[in-house]
Amino acid sequence: MKLIDTHCHLYLEEFDADREEMVLASQTSGIDTILLPNVDATTIERMHALCERHPNFAYPMMGLHPTSVKQNYVAELKKIESQLNTRSYCAIGEIGIDLYWDKTYLAEQKLVFEEQLRWSIDKDLPVAIHTRDAFPEVFDSIHKVGKDKLRGVFHSFSGTEADLAEVKRLQGFKLGINGVVTFKNSGLAEVLKHATIDDIVLETDAPYLAPVPYRGKRNDPVYIWKTAEKLASVFQLTLEETVFRTRKNALKLFKIVNKAI
Repeated sequence: MKLIDTHCHLYLEEFDADREEMVLASQTSGIDTILLPNVDATTIERMHALCERHPNFAYPMMGLHPTSVKQNYVAELKKIESQLNTRSYCAIGEIGIDLYWDKTYLAEQKLVFEEQLRWSIDKDLPVAIHTRDAFPEVFDSIHKVGKDKLRGVFHSFSGTEADLAEVKRLQGFKLGINGVVTFKNSGLAEVLKHATIDDIVLETDAPYLAPVPYRGKRNDPVYIWKTAEKLASVFQLTLEETVFRTRKNALKLFKIVNKAI
């Protein structure tokens, strides 16, 4: 089995002490690809460095995370955009709207999100969307920019059955499922019974959102296998079929070179 982690922040400081060990452990476990979403201007160099050390394993995205949208958003966005012609990226991300912590910059978040959605159309790239307490706003921006021209993944999907139905109506979008599905009180497993395995890609969001039984600890890439096992149970599939089909979904969605199903 060869598994793809479609959303992993392995370049962050939390892995500075053992990053190479984590890469080796991931590869040994059967993970042959990780996709790295950018956060803001401060993370670009770190992310690129990891991709350069492991060019057939780690693949970068480029985007500005909604919680990094502040007063200086115009300058920050220009720095991010300037990277798009410097190398190949597998997606525009991580982008979106987050109203969980702070609503101060909602207007700016929407502007930045919609501008990056337009980049994805111009570059013919999928988007990795972060949405927290903001599904209506995110859906509104997608429709405004052009839902028929967009494709991507709702990263760390934890929406309601109604949110799921709206995502499916968009047609070009998948659900990024991580350790949250293993949380007893998340309700996500029940919501996913209204989806199919073909709607889903696997992810960790490491170092965040470690699955049970590691909840509360640093999320390591290898823990993605716990998420895969849970999804196999939800959809009554074998682990092998779950990994194969989510891999197929990821390869169809993201621009990853030299990767076979």
